[in-house]
Amino acid sequence: MRGVLPALPAGVGCERDGPLLRVVGHFRGFVIAPRDLGLSGAGLDRLIVRQRDYFAARGEAVEWKTRAHDRPGDLTDRLRAAGFVPGKPETVLIGHAADTAGEPVVPAGVTLRRVAEDADIRRIAVMESGVWGMDWRRLHGFLNGQIAAAPDDIAVLVAEADGQVVSAAWLVLSPGTVFAGLRGGTTVPAWRGRGIYRALIAARARLAVARGVEYLHVDASEDSAPTLRRLGFRAATTATPWIWTPGDS
Repeated sequence: MRGVLPALPAGVGCERDGPLLRVVGHFRGFVIAPRDLGLSGAGLDRLIVRQRDYFAARGEAVEWKTRAHDRPGDLTDRLRAAGFVPGKPETVLIGHAADTAGEPVVPAGVTLRRVAEDADIRRIAVMESGVWGMDWRRLHGFLNGQIAAAPDDIAVLVAEADGQVVSAAWLVLSPGTVFAGLRGGTTVPAWRGRGIYRALIAARARLAVARGVEYLHVDASEDSAPTLRRLGFRAATTATPWIWTPGDS
């Protein structure tokens, strides 16, 4: 799945550099690597530095996500030496879509609906910004770009109460594979623990099954992993985003 990219929005491109795929044009760059880079020592250092310097010349940050089973074993040490900083590790969980595809059960006063209009995407981004302190324009642009590029391959769902967005999540399909990704899932703190996240999983799983998807995969935080495990998802590995930001090195 690492080399399977969704349709790229306008202005976003993908380049190959040896074993890597380099995605350029989002709010920051992304480096996608296979499990085994087939390089070691000085050759691997040069590859890492080349990615860093490429985005440095653009004045942009870049993310390189590693998995616990990646090779060579000292990859993360070499990323750190090149100035990349690790984010919080996530657990890669995989589950059968049919096992979680049920009727969504939401608390009283909450409704779920699928959205694609700019105004709704903006409301989602603003909610996420309020919870995480992020720049809402980044997510707004990212989701709008994905919807414009391939509207049939992304389904954005929103949970609302009293006219306010209280949670949002999206399903990302990978045509040509039996997998789809569960993304998002942020819930406003006051509404957590009421089953909204679980309802959004069920709703997205139903959409996935309708499209012939067999498996769902999630890079789960420590907050969402327990719910997913209770639904039958199993851990495959861990993933860690390593980020280089201009000025860090």
